[in-house]
Amino acid sequence: MAARKRASSMSISNKPDPVEPNSAPSEQKMTRKTVSASAEEFRLAPPKLGVIFVISTLLCSIYLYLLCFHYKVDNELKRSILINAGLSLVGFFVTLKMIPVAARYVLRRNMFGFDINKRGTPQGEVKVPESLGIVVGIVFLIVAIIFQYFNFTEDSNWLVEYNAALASICFMILLGFVDDVLDVPWRVKLVLPSFATLPLLMAYAGHTTIVIPKPLVAYIGLEVLDLGRIYKLYMGLLAVFCTNSINIHAGLNGLEIGQTVVIAAAILIHNVMQIGASVDPEYHQAHAFSIFLTQPLMATSLAMLAYNW
Repeated sequence: MAARKRASSMSISNKPDPVEPNSAPSEQKMTRKTVSASAEEFRLAPPKLGVIFVISTLLCSIYLYLLCFHYKVDNELKRSILINAGLSLVGFFVTLKMIPVAARYVLRRNMFGFDINKRGTPQGEVKVPESLGIVVGIVFLIVAIIFQYFNFTEDSNWLVEYNAALASICFMILLGFVDDVLDVPWRVKLVLPSFATLPLLMAYAGHTTIVIPKPLVAYIGLEVLDLGRIYKLYMGLLAVFCTNSINIHAGLNGLEIGQTVVIAAAILIHNVMQIGASVDPEYHQAHAFSIFLTQPLMATSLAMLAYNW
């Protein structure tokens, strides 16, 4: 895991040393050149687009085949999914472009670490920018918000929950950035996701049942269990598990964002299979809701993976 190195208070300032008024013009020019050189010192390795192309092709080919050819998905629903996919593709390129820009800003604030797996080599001395997930989060939110214009109407039944989900995601992005800046202890990190899920849990008005895994049906005697009000507590605890199961791998090259991409692809395939296996329009909308949020997540995460492979 990359260990963060904080600079001293004397080195945090980006301002050049003051120059005496009676200094020679050549000395002032030299100072400006030194500051300019230090600002341009950072060079981010180029993104591995070839690797990302192969990964995205493998993961998305099954999903697109199921969506466009294997199952008979309603044309209107398919249109919304494809519009969302197009916006997600735009989000991929925007994220790809903005990551180097954000990397320079976080390095100016001395938010970086070193790759301990390359200790003792020249690569081990390279500063690795931290908190670049903020770029993925912001672009994701912008894509998800713009998509509302193409899909939801003012009287849409799903609009409230969609905005509640975006509020929860925005809250979690803020908490994640605060964690990077303040180094929040793990005992606090464990409960933060519960607060972030409050907007979604308070707006949730769907069913409160869970499907019992088939190996346990014989022991419980039920295939579907209604949790009632406990369901929201269950969802809050599930959010704690999901976020920390990802965050625990922070600092391991490509693993944290890589598993996000794989999980997102699995969710997309699962949702399409559920849509194709059902004839209930409300059931279709429920799984499409998940697709609308997962496609931008996968696209922006792939852009991050291109720099973190």
